This record gives sequence, C-alpha cells and structure tokens, in this order.
Amino acid sequence: MTIEGSVLKNTIIGRELTAEQCQILASICAQKNIANGQLLFAEGASSNTLFIVTAGRFAVSRDTGRGFSDTVHLLAAGELAGESGFLDGSSHSATLRAVGDATVLTIERVQLEALLIDHPIIVYKVMRAIVYSIREITRRMNQQHQQMLHYINPDCGRF
Repeated sequence: MTIEGSVLKNTIIGRELTAEQCQILASICAQKNIANGQLLFAEGASSNTLFIVTAGRFAVSRDTGRGFSDTVHLLAAGELAGESGFLDGSSHSATLRAVGDATVLTIERVQLEALLIDHPIIVYKVMRAIVYSIREITRRMNQQHQQMLHYINPDCGRF
C-alpha cells in the first residue's frame, strides 16, 4: 500500500517538511489500522517503532499497581507515540488503547537511519519533531503536577 505524503503533512512530523520531503518519508512508513478497544502497545513492551496517529484517538494509561490503570492523556490525530523506544529501545512507559477506530503510520528506526545519507535534513526534522513531542509531554506533566499540588494544598506556592 502506497502512503501519500499529504497524510504526514498534518502531523507533528510533517509541519516542517516540504511536500516532497513528506513523500520521501511516507515511502518508509507503514499504515496500521487499530480497532476500537485494541492495544497499539502495552506498558513495559519495547520496540524500535515510532507511531504517528493519523486518525482517531488513543487512551494513554499507566498501571497504578493497584489492579487497574489510570488514563493520563488522550492522543489525537497528528500526535506521536513511542518516541523514547524509537530513539533508544527503552520500554514503553504507558499502554495505548484505541478509543474508537484509529489509524497510525509507523516508522522503524532502521528505516529512518537509512535516510541519513541521502536525506539528512528529513532525519533532522523528524528528530526535531520528536523532541518537540517529548517537550510537550513534559510540559503537560509539569502542569498536571502543579494542579495536583494546588488541589492537595491550596496555599502551595503562595506567599
């Protein structure tokens, strides 16, 4: 199945890429359809795959250690998943489950690395997008932490 570069253009990955660069990147992508309620990946599993959500949403949940998991975020179309594992092979820190039918594009690390010789700017821009995505996760977590502190102690941070 051939993936059109225009599918990437409306994602974090494609926002800095030209139409031609999106098409080159799309040539190394695979598409995966995930049915409602199915897992994209489980917490603790590892892979060298970057996932780009192109349609639908995914509940991001973490095991609480108390026999259930908490949903900490909903990933929407255009966002990335599996960034850390893609970069360094580390295990997934959360489970992603489709909320409704969803579609992702996948990029394997070795396939992106193969673009380094002929298309280094594409690899650079993909890495910038991954850094941006991780920075947004950190920002969101910091904001949630602050909200929790203020909930527990309303006088927290006030002088």
